[in-house]
Amino acid sequence: MKRMGMLFRAKANKALDRAEDPRETLDYSYQKQLELLQKVRRGVADVATSRKRLELQLNQLQGQSSKLEDQGRKALALGREDLAREALSRRAALQQQVTDLETQHTTLQGEEEKLTLAAQRLQAKVDAFRTKKETIKATYTAAQAQTRIGEAFSGISEEMGDVGLAIQRAEDKTQQLQARAGAIDELLASGALDDPTGTAKDDIAAELDRISGGSDVELELQRMKAELAGGSSSSQQAIEGGAQDGTQQSQQSPHKFDKQW
Repeated sequence: MKRMGMLFRAKANKALDRAEDPRETLDYSYQKQLELLQKVRRGVADVATSRKRLELQLNQLQGQSSKLEDQGRKALALGREDLAREALSRRAALQQQVTDLETQHTTLQGEEEKLTLAAQRLQAKVDAFRTKKETIKATYTAAQAQTRIGEAFSGISEEMGDVGLAIQRAEDKTQQLQARAGAIDELLASGALDDPTGTAKDDIAAELDRISGGSDVELELQRMKAELAGGSSSSQQAIEGGAQDGTQQSQQSPHKFDKQW
């Protein structure tokens, strides 16, 4: 069970490491710091509100104390010592409350100053973290792009690796087909394989056909030359014969005309 648990944690850690994007992690950390800063500012605002409320209460109690003091003085002037004593007693009780509120006010004022200073320091840290975050993100993006370009040039990336394998398979198949075609041609030319169509011939038969074809062409050429030569002689004889007939007819035509006359 311990081995299984360790194996599961190792696989999960590897999967998380593969899926983790440092840029997203930095953005999440920055968001959490902003939320903490907002809480600190809200705490400063709450302390300031409490301090302000105490100040209002102090002002109210001091006003009542002043009023009781005036009332006691007037009562003593009128000869009402008992009323003056009662007014002074109430004023003393109010003074005790004022003292307690002043102590609380001093404490709250100190806490407010501490929280304000802490908020300022936290704001400075958040601003510095934001600058560092953006720098790290830009550096990571540039390194990632450079790595992808290097993998593409070297051919070790998954996409380029698949393309390279496809090209290699295509080249292997092409070479195999070319070798097969060449082997079949050699076997047909050597007579090891029979051509059912009768179009394939060996070297000797092809040479004999070429010689025979050349002889037939020469014989045909000689025959055409002889025909042309014979045709020219016959035409010359026909021209000469036609000229003689015309001369004879011209010599006989006057006799025919004489007979007609």
